[in-house]
Amino acid sequence: MTFNEWALAHEPAVRLSAFLGMFALMALWETAAPRRARLLPRRVRWLPNLGLVVLNSLVLRLVFPLAGVGFALLAADRGWGLLNAFALPFWPAFVVSVIALDFVIYLQHVMFHAVPLLWRLHRVHHADADFDVTTGARFHPIEILLSMLIKFAVIAVLGAPAAAVLVFEVLLNATAMFNHANLHLNVAVDRVLRRILVTPEMHRIHHSMEVVETNSNFGFNLPWWDRLCGTYRDSARLPQESMAIGVKGLTGSDAAVRLTGLLALPFAAAGDGYAIGRTQESTDDAR
Repeated sequence: MTFNEWALAHEPAVRLSAFLGMFALMALWETAAPRRARLLPRRVRWLPNLGLVVLNSLVLRLVFPLAGVGFALLAADRGWGLLNAFALPFWPAFVVSVIALDFVIYLQHVMFHAVPLLWRLHRVHHADADFDVTTGARFHPIEILLSMLIKFAVIAVLGAPAAAVLVFEVLLNATAMFNHANLHLNVAVDRVLRRILVTPEMHRIHHSMEVVETNSNFGFNLPWWDRLCGTYRDSARLPQESMAIGVKGLTGSDAAVRLTGLLALPFAAAGDGYAIGRTQESTDDAR
């Protein structure tokens, strides 16, 4: 059995095990050493947030039964993609694919902030009243489906190996839970980690209500893209314990904490416009 065939055969078990293990670790860590005081009890937020996780998993399996790993095997079988065309050896192809997929996720994230229609979907993620491990998996099903279509396109063009797709998806899921966790990191440790990994201290700035901070630190896994593309912000204007997190006009509303409200949120009132289109005046008003 090749590595790619193993990835397809064990994909559900690997993904579920990684998710449950990382979730448990982050939940315990942020309980033992929280960075910010909670605005809402866990029981109020976790039920809808984790409800979205379950719903998104079911929708993805229903709409895309092959998932990313299966599609990568299909692409390889049909010779699609640059890596298949040039017959690059497995390990170089593996590394290139993981890095390229991460860069595309960075670009996709910027796009979901820059396009008003896409921001209406993505604000489901940003409207969370608190910032913890469940925020990292709180996305609208339509955004998840669009993200999968983008991933399919990259796999087809690049010819990413199935094993690389599986490892990338597991890493992305794990790092999203890590960098959204409400945990306290030693300053020195954070400075070292954020050279190779997006940390909670780095990504929490992205969830600020301040427009210049919302439009920074878009990375989920690798921190290099923000630095290379000029979207990196080292620190927030206010201390992270006191800065306002969320979307002005939405965060704290019933629609932002109930599962039915989260599903309807993209079709509700626009709130404070969209992230990159918000003016500095609207930011000043939020202070």
